[in-house]
Amino acid sequence: MKRQLIALLVASLGFLWMASPGRAQEQGMNNQLGVGVHYWTTVKNIDVNDIKKNGFSYLAMYQYHYGWVGLEGDLEWFDKGFGGASQDMYQPQAYLILGKIIYAAAGIGGYYTNNKLDDNPFYAFRVGLDIPLLPILHLDINANYRFENWDALSTEGQSINTDTVTLGAAVRLAF
Repeated sequence: MKRQLIALLVASLGFLWMASPGRAQEQGMNNQLGVGVHYWTTVKNIDVNDIKKNGFSYLAMYQYHYGWVGLEGDLEWFDKGFGGASQDMYQPQAYLILGKIIYAAAGIGGYYTNNKLDDNPFYAFRVGLDIPLLPILHLDINANYRFENWDALSTEGQSINTDTVTLGAAVRLAF
């Protein structure tokens, strides 16, 4: 996974180098592709040894903007231990975004681990800053609150009732 993220970063930097800054403004580029990192922590203290209480996750994302409204699709990757999962976990997510530089978003996502997608989704709220550093390069800094349900991730997760808070940063290329 780390090699894939490095390859995506190198390809993104190559795209940035080849792209003309004036092109983004002339054509009104509405699509953005990026990578990011989240630091997450549980809202309540957890006293179970096999379950992580905080950590980092990594994500790849795609956004489409039309004026003040946007849609985002993410795939987030967690090391084993999140929610008591015995293997690495992936979270496909979708968000509805309102705003431009300062924005708010509401979303839904799922848990994919042990070769299956859980039936119980999680819901999330996000607030953030989408800062255009260049016409085709955006820096996104955000805070998220997720309403979690870890019942299907592990036996230990069934006894835990907590949500998570994340702080995130991402870079995206507009095209």
